Amino acid sequence: MTIEPPLSPPDNIDSQKIIKVPLRTGPPTREELLAHYPAKFTWDQLKAFVNSGDLGLLKRDKALQRRYDAWSPGIVKDHGSMVNYLINRRLQWGKPDTLSLLPSALDDNTRPEEASHISPSKSDQPLPPLPPDAPEYFKADIPADSELISIIQNDWPYSVPIEIEHTLIWSRVPIFHPALIPVEIDARVQQDGLCGFTGNDEPPPSPSTLPECLPALAEWGITMENLVRSPKGSPEIEVMAKSAGREIDGFVRRRWVESEWETAWFVNPPRLQSVRGLAHIHVFAKKKHF
Repeated sequence: MTIEPPLSPPDNIDSQKIIKVPLRTGPPTREELLAHYPAKFTWDQLKAFVNSGDLGLLKRDKALQRRYDAWSPGIVKDHGSMVNYLINRRLQWGKPDTLSLLPSALDDNTRPEEASHISPSKSDQPLPPLPPDAPEYFKADIPADSELISIIQNDWPYSVPIEIEHTLIWSRVPIFHPALIPVEIDARVQQDGLCGFTGNDEPPPSPSTLPECLPALAEWGITMENLVRSPKGSPEIEVMAKSAGREIDGFVRRRWVESEWETAWFVNPPRLQSVRGLAHIHVFAKKKHF
């Protein structure tokens, strides 16, 4: 794999219009991402980072991170905590994502909803009780409209090309579970998380290509010496590690049809989870005919 040239706006975007986009506060729009937070990473670099063994390489634009850091205290003040905000407002279990400013191509018929006038609650709200027939853990055949999950676009996406959708699948049932993660790989998963790829016309970039991608991470001070990842295991261990994500992989293949989409999915380990009280999956999805 070779490093791709610097990213530029898609051909159908007027660069003059991009420059004139005003800078707001709160979650960004697509136009703001193009104008003020252009992608730092290419699609191949993102896949290399996901496949590297260290999911900590995936970064949000530093300026966008500062915008998030300025926005989040107000949310915590209004709702009591970020988890309360998610449970009470952002996650609409089993329903289409009508709150995103970055709608998915899979939700063509969903229009962004106007801001609600419902008074925010600061009380600690528990997740809705699970139904008696709920599975023990996240499974591939959970319907997209199940009240067990909430599929939304990441309001604060990582620094991905504009044609890449950054989707989050929040789950009321566990994603890490002993039935999926044998004790032999538990420590590895707790450090490295899980990942996989679907719809690829060729294998994802090998971890051996990572040195070629590191210049894109220079502003974060990332070097080969400070990576956090497990060494490659025996063939049996590698099979276990791949199998641990089988239910997620099956779900992703159902929702993002492989003839139409290419994806890189991952579940951050606890050390990288920004909201530890709620389990969620990240999906980078690229439409094959954008």
